[in-house]
Amino acid sequence: MALRPPFPRGRVGRRLQTVTLELWLPIALLVAWWWRSEADKSLFFPPLPQILSAFRRNWLFRDVPTELVPTLERLAMGLALAVVAGIALGLALGLLRPLYESLTPILEFCRAVPGVALLPLAILLLGIGTSMKVIVIAYGAVWPVLLNTVDGVRGMDPLVRDVARSYQLTPWQRIWHVVLPAASPQIVAGIRTALSIAITVIVFSEMIGSTSGVGYTILQDEQTFAVANMWSGIILLGILGYALSLIFRGVEARTLRWHRGMRAARRG
Repeated sequence: MALRPPFPRGRVGRRLQTVTLELWLPIALLVAWWWRSEADKSLFFPPLPQILSAFRRNWLFRDVPTELVPTLERLAMGLALAVVAGIALGLALGLLRPLYESLTPILEFCRAVPGVALLPLAILLLGIGTSMKVIVIAYGAVWPVLLNTVDGVRGMDPLVRDVARSYQLTPWQRIWHVVLPAASPQIVAGIRTALSIAITVIVFSEMIGSTSGVGYTILQDEQTFAVANMWSGIILLGILGYALSLIFRGVEARTLRWHRGMRAARRG
């Protein structure tokens, strides 16, 4: 007798299998943490129920409008600026080889300087307002988008370029209908990397130069020995990163549906 698969076939079965594979290890770790923390009397590792109580008290009600919302707004503005600047400059560098060769030393120099290293200078020049954080986030997150865009544009199939040229498309038509679709898989991969970098930079910027935000709250809890509150903020960052990753995966699946279909057709 043939064995039945552990999940039903079809779209729903595949989603159920994916969710199960993603969640079983976090749930197992939470159970182990709950059991281990109950017997641990360390001041720096409070019991998990105490941390979850602090999370519910702080991040489900009290601190959402004053701390979480400003962080999300700065993150969105900085990431959007990085994506726009990275794609625009990446297109120019990918299409214009002399420009790419002349700017490569400067780009490599700037890329080697981490965004968090510019925080003291940014605070001196811009203060501790929102503009400072947005610019620092954009600087730190622009490089994956920029470099992946350049690679995607320069890696286009020469046959595609020749076909676009033979149809006598205008430069803007060529960029919008040929270059961007061809480079979009690598651009999306760069944006995914930029998202994780942006989360790291926003937390650092709020810890060093801010009076609000998730990073500022975590630092204040550490300095006042509110350890459970501090751990609840750290857990919030993990949940936030995972949720943004899920949202981005959904957008990526819709945006690159044509690309996956084309690869499947080629394999077939």
